[in-house]
Amino acid sequence: DDVQKFIGSSGINAEYGGSLNVLADVLPEDPNPVEPQRLQKDLNRHKEIITKAVSASLLLLLKHFRLNHVYQFEFISQCMFYANCIPLVLKFLNQDMNMFVTAENSIPSLDFPTCLFFIPPPFRHAIIDTHDTMPDEATPKAMCWRNLFSTINMLRIIQKLTKWRPPRTMMLNVFKSPPILKKTLKISHWMVHLYVLKLFKLQAKYLGKNWRKANMKILSSIYQHVRHRLLDDWAYGSDLDTRQWEAPMEEQKLKATLQMYHAMWYRHLLPDTSQLPDLPVHIDDEATTDDVQKFIDSCDVELPKDFESNYQGWLETEVYGKQHDWDALLERYNYKFDVDLPS
Repeated sequence: DDVQKFIGSSGINAEYGGSLNVLADVLPEDPNPVEPQRLQKDLNRHKEIITKAVSASLLLLLKHFRLNHVYQFEFISQCMFYANCIPLVLKFLNQDMNMFVTAENSIPSLDFPTCLFFIPPPFRHAIIDTHDTMPDEATPKAMCWRNLFSTINMLRIIQKLTKWRPPRTMMLNVFKSPPILKKTLKISHWMVHLYVLKLFKLQAKYLGKNWRKANMKILSSIYQHVRHRLLDDWAYGSDLDTRQWEAPMEEQKLKATLQMYHAMWYRHLLPDTSQLPDLPVHIDDEATTDDVQKFIDSCDVELPKDFESNYQGWLETEVYGKQHDWDALLERYNYKFDVDLPS
């Protein structure tokens, strides 16, 4: 719902039918008429603030859950993916981004921190020279920091949703993102260029040789400014094993893994647990003490009353001094060896 509010507040989706009513917040309580130009500027300013707040909230949620637990991050990212976050953000980027980031909808008496310090925001040079794409402009205009911040946030959100997910990366090609991202490079800001180049790096091997030949300037910029890994094959690899129709299968496997995670940790908090899978007892070389304790608790074994006092002797005679078939012993207590969890 936050993604739809973001698109609705940006003013590019006329079909948005949500309850967002910015005009009601902008109109003053005084019945006297106000200047139409000032009212329109204040309305656009409110939309920019909503766009900035929603995009920053989504990005902070992804970053927080990624640091807390990887399955929490995968859950929120899958929810955003199922909510059509990627096509909505690409639709937002498919506009005149130069006009968007240089929009003059600021009211100095209301904006922070201009109203306190009167200091213009810092400006850094771009990574890619864009003078050839803007021949009519000799000097760059002052940028609207809210719109620039929102643009960077949305690029980072797409990058986090598609990183290490080849099926989702191929969905960028389905939604024809390369020309949209290439238009975004016209923004003369280094951070916008950095995250656009990261998105190009993710999908470069799926775009074909002809595209790579026609966009050598972008590939050179990726080599110069984006971090690389030892086994990167983005510049020459052609991943033929990944197909577009594998995306639903991968998402279903991930959903099964997330259900297992929720069943393990949050079963007592969920109102309906009928759809959750049974929690298997699983112990391996990386098992924690809690996993071992759960397995012990699942084994219905009655111990004699004097077992505690003779525990050390029992270990020496029955465990260390004898050869046991541990696999058969675990099968006896319905231990599930191969839990089919997606990787």
